[in-house]
Amino acid sequence: MAEPTLKGKTLFITGASRGIGLAIGLRAARDGANIAIAAKTSEANAKLPGTIYSAAKEIEAAGGRALPLIVDVRDEAAVRGALEQTAAHFGGIDIVVNNASAISLTNSQATEMKRFDLMHQINARGTFMVSKFAVPYLAKSTNPHILMLSPPLDMKEKWFAGHTAYTMAKFGMSLVVLGLAGELRARGIAVNALWPRTTIATAAVKNLLGGDALMRASRKPDILADAAHVIFCKDAKSFTGHFIIDDTFLAENGVTDFDAYRVDPTQALAVDFFVPDDSKPPASLAAAKGATA
Repeated sequence: MAEPTLKGKTLFITGASRGIGLAIGLRAARDGANIAIAAKTSEANAKLPGTIYSAAKEIEAAGGRALPLIVDVRDEAAVRGALEQTAAHFGGIDIVVNNASAISLTNSQATEMKRFDLMHQINARGTFMVSKFAVPYLAKSTNPHILMLSPPLDMKEKWFAGHTAYTMAKFGMSLVVLGLAGELRARGIAVNALWPRTTIATAAVKNLLGGDALMRASRKPDILADAAHVIFCKDAKSFTGHFIIDDTFLAENGVTDFDAYRVDPTQALAVDFFVPDDSKPPASLAAAKGATA
């Protein structure tokens, strides 16, 4: 039986110039997919490596076709135009990945209202808007998927107390999943959420959360890319409305080696925000057995 493939499929990925978005694009590109890189970064930055143009080169080197697009997901005209351009360039859109996100882990007194607005405009509103305007294109696909990089809706005080504004914005993305999964089920458009059990080695983790030490205690973005690939190969008509934790889902789909995703096997893995207490990891998060420093 042939392996599932995304060959010839077109993905529209927000925030795809680096990190998780780029990793998802590269995994699809290895199948021969088309990737619209919808992100803001057009010029290199020392703290945030990667632009839409460098990402496009990586996508093409991996075997895909790339379309770099400067898109601010807060801008309605930009979003509409980018989706239209993607569909015209590649002949349609099959998959939308809402990855663009803003983070500020501040309590209520330390959260400036402009930062509150930014997180809600990018995370919740941006996700809603990209998904909304993508639906007419996705409706023409044979297996259409929308994926949010957002957490399970685990309504516990501890997830809100230290950073209410950020949690509201991220859970806002997940509320879009909940609503659109129900709205679009009859049209055969799948809407799901994907979230990592552990922290992921990205620029945000390094610059905003924990520096090099947390990077070493993280998994590579590849784990989310592999999980996303499995999701996109599922039947959209039946696989929708799920809030997926990356390693649990991969384990359910035959993956057994999770040590390969570690940045540093000598370090115990750090659990990410928003992972429900009753979600048990399929593999140990302690330092890998036999690892040497």
